Amino acid sequence: MYVPHFNAMDDPAEIRDFVAAVGSAEIVTVGPDGTPLATLLPVLWSDDGGTVVAHMARANQHWRAITPASRALAVVAGAQAYVSPAWYAAKAEHGRVVPTWNYSAVHLVGTVTVHDDPEWVRRAVTRLTDRHELPRDEPWSVTDAPATYIDKQLRAIVGLEMTVERVEAKAKLSQNRSEADRTGVVAGLRREGRERDAQVADAMARRLGARRPQDVG
Repeated sequence: MYVPHFNAMDDPAEIRDFVAAVGSAEIVTVGPDGTPLATLLPVLWSDDGGTVVAHMARANQHWRAITPASRALAVVAGAQAYVSPAWYAAKAEHGRVVPTWNYSAVHLVGTVTVHDDPEWVRRAVTRLTDRHELPRDEPWSVTDAPATYIDKQLRAIVGLEMTVERVEAKAKLSQNRSEADRTGVVAGLRREGRERDAQVADAMARRLGARRPQDVG
């Protein structure tokens, strides 16, 4: 991933929180014939950052094209939005402005292995479920459903385990623009009225607020 230094997300805690908040990734591998294959899956990144666990429908032919230790890319994409040059303070100053696209993303690069062992898959599904149910007042558990029903559901999926070798993280949030330009973009995005625009505006505002003490003077 192309990451200019001013767009780099380099705080490990921020990166991990981002991946956890998104909760899913586009798993990309290359088939034997050289064709790229991609499937969007819920994922769980281990606490030590070494592995990513997921599961895929058995009916999805993607997993059959994964050989042991296949190279893989997991794309974790956050909110994204079009940025109009009309929102920049610089437009009124000199007019030398163009549109852009703001977004945040984390790429996890490594190797992926398919697990077709029912107990491995059960543990993976349980961990994923517990992760997403944890905030609820009355969390649902895999054991809440009849065992025979769960067994049948597990036979319909396979597990994936990705060994993470490299992490690339980017938050393209107009950091290369002036504070006035960024303030204008935040306001413009919020006027758009769409959820994804508001999310990008919030991410920009958090970074803008964090930088202001250093920027003063």
